[in-house]
Amino acid sequence: MSRKRGPRSDGPRARRAFTPAQKLDLLSRYEQAVAAGEGGAFLREQGLYSSLMSEWRRARDAGLLQGKAPGESVGRPSADQAEIAALKRELEVTRSRLARTETALEIMGKVLRCPLGGPVPG
Repeated sequence: MSRKRGPRSDGPRARRAFTPAQKLDLLSRYEQAVAAGEGGAFLREQGLYSSLMSEWRRARDAGLLQGKAPGESVGRPSADQAEIAALKRELEVTRSRLARTETALEIMGKVLRCPLGGPVPG
């Protein structure tokens, strides 16, 4: 009588570990995929979770991933590093909102200058 082997019949797998360089590489590739609307597909391909990307982004923004040797542990950010990372992220979001608002105001200004039924001024 032969027994079929299941997907986990060989026992648990070892947890994957990533070097800081690998984290930076995967994070940049993920951000490119998100910009192209393919973030979820990238995560499925690589077998990663979005929570890992968030964690790695915070570590990168706090400067914890730069200059680490392979195998060197990446600790928790200090209070100052965490604040700097939060402020950088807030600045990025604010700049994005400002650009969107400027574009909307520009469009609204063109509409207001446009005579009814006439061409839109450049």
